Amino acid sequence: MVSALYVVLGALFLIKLSLNVSRLRQQYRVAWGDGGFYELQIALRIHSGAVEFIPIAALLLISMEMNGADIWLLHLTALFFFLGRLLHIYGLRTSTRLWRKNGTTISILSLLGMVIINLIYLPWDLVLTLR
Repeated sequence: MVSALYVVLGALFLIKLSLNVSRLRQQYRVAWGDGGFYELQIALRIHSGAVEFIPIAALLLISMEMNGADIWLLHLTALFFFLGRLLHIYGLRTSTRLWRKNGTTISILSLLGMVIINLIYLPWDLVLTLR
């Protein structure tokens, strides 16, 4: 399953971002919230953004593959999705609004592409049956 590659990549993203938050919590000795530390605020926002986007992308990719979408479509949409996530992270870390905005736009467009591809490849004869 090709989608498994991207599910694993998404899990590695989340693990890395979680470790960043944990490291900063230990560094600043903050158990809850952000303690008013800007670096921790950014790390928390980056992690929460990933938690908001990656699970739905993984589900859409798995659905695409199960619906019989071409493998190149899985690779294309997944690579664009992760490119968008990386740009978003870079934009947040450097306080560059353009990178953050473009990263979010690419992520959302790739999710929308996954939705459209799923609708195209959905086995409508099975979905619309009354049996």
